[in-house]
Amino acid sequence: MLRFMPVGDSMTIGSAGEHTWRYRLWRLLRGTYDPAVTLVGPRESLYDKQTDAPTSLAYADPDFPRAHLAGWGEGWLHMAPLIGDAISACRPDVLLVSLGLIDLGFYTNAEQTAGNVRAFIAAARAADPRVRMVLLPVIPNVRAESDAPFAEQVGLFNDLLAKAVADLDEPCSPLLLTSPPASYDIHVDTYDGTHPNTSGEHKIAEAFAGAMREAWGIGQAYAAGTA
Repeated sequence: MLRFMPVGDSMTIGSAGEHTWRYRLWRLLRGTYDPAVTLVGPRESLYDKQTDAPTSLAYADPDFPRAHLAGWGEGWLHMAPLIGDAISACRPDVLLVSLGLIDLGFYTNAEQTAGNVRAFIAAARAADPRVRMVLLPVIPNVRAESDAPFAEQVGLFNDLLAKAVADLDEPCSPLLLTSPPASYDIHVDTYDGTHPNTSGEHKIAEAFAGAMREAWGIGQAYAAGTA
């Protein structure tokens, strides 16, 4: 049984009524490994925009392993202190991490955010020295189109993220940096300039799936129409 833990912010937790990219990726991996794959994590809910809290279980299709470690408004800053306990409790083999936009937007600059990436990796390995991690670069959102300093911070952070992966990669606990989602367009693949719609969910899932397929031989070619 391969155990994957999605770790992320609002783009990963999703909101009431959505499928989420977690669902799209699970469908693909399940089609490859059925039934020997699952998603794990200490949380299960979606964000509810009506209550402004992660209180919803209203998935578009709830029939999948909904566990995750993701939160609306949470970033590397918030997840680094939580990841060790989450790994100890849930025993994932692979972390699927999409974080950074919220950090750069509200909490930390690129260098500070990169420091929290390294703290996260250290804490994850302290809990499980063999855990594997797949990291998605920050996808610039609509703010980056009108806020040049923010766009520069996103670009700098993605460079620092790549450096951290290169510096910290280890054979027993490999780090894998995905390519940005292919052809991702915030005006087409999101519903508000940040959060993925159906096509965006598929493209984020494919970014993770493609990286693992190429580097580790996990998974099959992604077909959006079947996931």
